[in-house]
Amino acid sequence: MTKTLDMSTSKIPKVGNRTTLAPSISSFLKHNPSLHLGGADAFTDERRHHTEVFGIHALPKEKVHPIHEVEFTAVRGPHGTIPVRVLYPKSGEERRKKGEAAALVYFHGGGYTVGTVDEFENGLRQLAEESGVQIYAIDYRPAPEFAHPMQLDEYDAIISWLRSSEGKSRGVSSSLICGGGDSAGGNMTAALCLRRQDHKLPPLAAQILLYPEARLPFDTPAASENNSALYLECNGIFSFAYHYLPRGIPPAHRYIPPGMQEIKDLKGQPKAVVCTAGFDPLRDVGVEYARKLEEAGDVVVWRHFERLTHGWLQMGPWSEEAENAIKDLAREVKKLVYDVTLSTTSRLYRPGLHS
Repeated sequence: MTKTLDMSTSKIPKVGNRTTLAPSISSFLKHNPSLHLGGADAFTDERRHHTEVFGIHALPKEKVHPIHEVEFTAVRGPHGTIPVRVLYPKSGEERRKKGEAAALVYFHGGGYTVGTVDEFENGLRQLAEESGVQIYAIDYRPAPEFAHPMQLDEYDAIISWLRSSEGKSRGVSSSLICGGGDSAGGNMTAALCLRRQDHKLPPLAAQILLYPEARLPFDTPAASENNSALYLECNGIFSFAYHYLPRGIPPAHRYIPPGMQEIKDLKGQPKAVVCTAGFDPLRDVGVEYARKLEEAGDVVVWRHFERLTHGWLQMGPWSEEAENAIKDLAREVKKLVYDVTLSTTSRLYRPGLHS
C-alpha cells in the first residue's frame, strides 16, 4: 500500500527509515553472498561478477521483460565513441509517430567503476514499457580509467545528439528530453543539471534519481544501519570517490556532491523523481537531497521503499517487491513527464510498502 501526503502539512523528512527487509531480497542476497558493490574484491572482479549475475544474457528467458524494439547505435562524443542502446516501448508508439515522445537518457550506477547497460537493460525495459518513455541507456566511460568530468561531457553529448535531427527522426520531442540514473548515475544526473544551469544550456525536462549518491553518506544513520552485507558496502564508497575524482578538484565542488550544495544554489532545478530504499547506506543522502530540492522550491516527487535495498532496479527477476517498485517508478515518470499539471506542483509520498 502507498500512502499519499497532504501537501498543505507535509514535508520530506530529514532521514529515511527501514522496516523489514523484503523476503525476496533477503533470499537473493543469501543466494549470492559474494555479490557486492564496493566490497573487498578488486573492482575488475566486481565488473565480471555483476555481468554474470545481472547481465540480460544471463537471465532465464521467462524473466526477460519484453520490449517493442531495441536499437544499438553510437554517438561520436568529445572523448571518443559512446555506445547507446535505445529501448522503444510499444506503449509509446503513438507519441513516437507524432514526434511527441519523451526520452530518458539513462546513466547506470556502479560506483562510476562497475556495470554496463547489459546489467540494467531488463529493469529499464520494464520502466520503458510501463511509462511510455523511450530510454537511451549509455555505456559511458568508467572510472578509474576515465575520471570526472569525462562522464558529464558524454552526458551532454548525448543530450545534444537527441536535440538534433537524430532525436526528431526517432519521434522525440526536444522539450521532453530527461536525464536519469541510479546511485552514481543519479549523482551524475543531478550534477549535470547543475552544470547545464550554470552554462546556460537548455534544462532537462526532468531528472529521475534512483537511490542517488548525492554526497558521501558517512555521517548518516543509514551508513551505520546498512553498513555491510546488503549488496552496497558502505565503506567501499571511499573507493568510488577515489576512482572518480581527479587530483586538483576539491571534493566539495558543485558538480561532485550535489547534495552538499546550499538550498539557495539548488533553485531552478528540473522537476524530479527521487527514490530511496530503507536498507541502503545511501538512503539518507537521497532523502536529504529530495528535501533540499523541495525547500529550494523545485518540483519533486519522493518515493521511499522501506523494505528494499540498493540496486532494486536490477533485482526484478528475483523479487516481486523490486518489480512493484519499478512499476511505481514508471507511474511517477509517466505523470511527471507527460502531465503538464505537475510543472508547478510538488507531490510527496510516504514509503511504498510491498508485500
